[in-house]
Amino acid sequence: MVYRNKKDNDIHLGKWNGLGGKMETGESPEECARREVREESGLIALKLVLKGVLTFPAFSHDEDWYAFVFVVEEFEGQLIDSPEGKLEWVDDHRLLNLNLWEGDRFFLPLLERPGLFSGKFSYKNGHLVDHQLVYYP
Repeated sequence: MVYRNKKDNDIHLGKWNGLGGKMETGESPEECARREVREESGLIALKLVLKGVLTFPAFSHDEDWYAFVFVVEEFEGQLIDSPEGKLEWVDDHRLLNLNLWEGDRFFLPLLERPGLFSGKFSYKNGHLVDHQLVYYP
């Protein structure tokens, strides 16, 4: 996890997030995930498993955000000093105690289960106002 504390005007400032970011032109979700993990952590993701797809309507500047949620099951390399914030390995039992986006608390437990999930999380002024989550075993 990364504690976002390094960028001015970061919408995620003060929150813990998984690694990730915007897709570049021509990238697949897997290519994007591998690139973002490498850029933000220095690690090379060898095995990715798709766990879910999330939608965040009008999340920032009335722009919809979409997220492909992966678990990295195999990796190599050494952690770097991340440009995003403080990196930390967080035990699963501590995850929900972190300062997360409110919606993260609904889908993070599904990462341990087989199958896929899809979710829509609506925020207003930085607070969750509605969500839908569908689990596909």
